[in-house]
Amino acid sequence: MRVLIFGTGGVGGYIGANLCVHGDEVTVVGRGAHLNAIREKGLHIIEDDKAYTAFPDVAVDESGLSGIYDFVLLGVKSYDIDHALDKLVPHIDNQTIVLPVANGVDHFDKIADRLDVRLLKGCCYILAHVEAPGIIRKKGKVFAVVFGSDADPDAVQTVAALFEKAGLRYKVPKEIDTAVWKKYIFISAFATLTSYYDMNIKAVAEHHPDETKTLLKEIAAVAHAKGIDIDDEIQKSVETALSLPESASTSMHLDFQKGRPTELESLSGFIVKEGKKVGVNTPLAQSLYTHLQTRS
Repeated sequence: MRVLIFGTGGVGGYIGANLCVHGDEVTVVGRGAHLNAIREKGLHIIEDDKAYTAFPDVAVDESGLSGIYDFVLLGVKSYDIDHALDKLVPHIDNQTIVLPVANGVDHFDKIADRLDVRLLKGCCYILAHVEAPGIIRKKGKVFAVVFGSDADPDAVQTVAALFEKAGLRYKVPKEIDTAVWKKYIFISAFATLTSYYDMNIKAVAEHHPDETKTLLKEIAAVAHAKGIDIDDEIQKSVETALSLPESASTSMHLDFQKGRPTELESLSGFIVKEGKKVGVNTPLAQSLYTHLQTRS
């Protein structure tokens, strides 16, 4: 297969590195010093108990794509998806399998509207970031790519076989919409709260338990109005947050700290706007989102 990793940050870089060593042609897309380091020294992964370097077959910027790709892992953040789709159009066809792993649940319809591809819905559980050019740091044991499609089980099996060969943990749930919302409730709540309070995930859950529970309940209520039951995830999300290491925060929190673009609209604004559409009041989400807009 011709595999394209479009976006080699913490998520795309980690998955791409693991796909590199198992015989398929892997192209990674990066930018600037990160791309230069990958070209010169490979893509270096540091985990808690091991480190290794992978060498993609091709490492390019967006202008270096060529031909048609069989599988595209879309690893960019939600605010870069439109730009990525513009660059992808000449290099995909209706047999290309596309798996986006951005945080959020609002980008799937956007991609389906723009691309005639075999689209999978998915998300990734991982704590990873670019530590330095060419270097991805993954923290903790948590890792799983969750994906599925009600319309194209063959595409699901193709990607499952690819991940199986690479030794990457994955899950193929029966109800993919519920599965991506289970990830979303956690990341939406804690991206919003860590950014608002400028605290790590565990500290937010410990020091602001009432706000944490309230926000999780508002998100679950919006999901419920859309026919998705994730009420059980409210308490699970709190327990997960309390179990994380002190160093664990959200990428949106880190982006706010560093003055970079953020996923505020997908992770905070979406709940407020979708709540209004489905008739669910989200006063805490609205208050936090309004404040964070002034800082973005």
